[in-house]
Amino acid sequence: MPKVSEFYGIKIIFNYRGEHNPPHFHATYGEMEALVQISPAGLLQGSLPPRLAGMVIEWTLLHQEVLLKNWTLAREQKPLIQIEGLP
Repeated sequence: MPKVSEFYGIKIIFNYRGEHNPPHFHATYGEMEALVQISPAGLLQGSLPPRLAGMVIEWTLLHQEVLLKNWTLAREQKPLIQIEGLP
């Protein structure tokens, strides 16, 4: 699964293997993993510590357009666009 961003120990990755709707990405932190819906931004499945979940949602809102583009690229198994993390 290609990583498109990393910040505060959170890795943002997309899955090339048969992604399903709604458009989402995977956010991992250590052994924890959550599926994050891109629009509207929110956790679909799994969990992260509350503070980090909030950061991921904030980051998602800042980058929705490019995340949706990456969703399409991942479904087409094309190279993904790297996205800057939170400062």
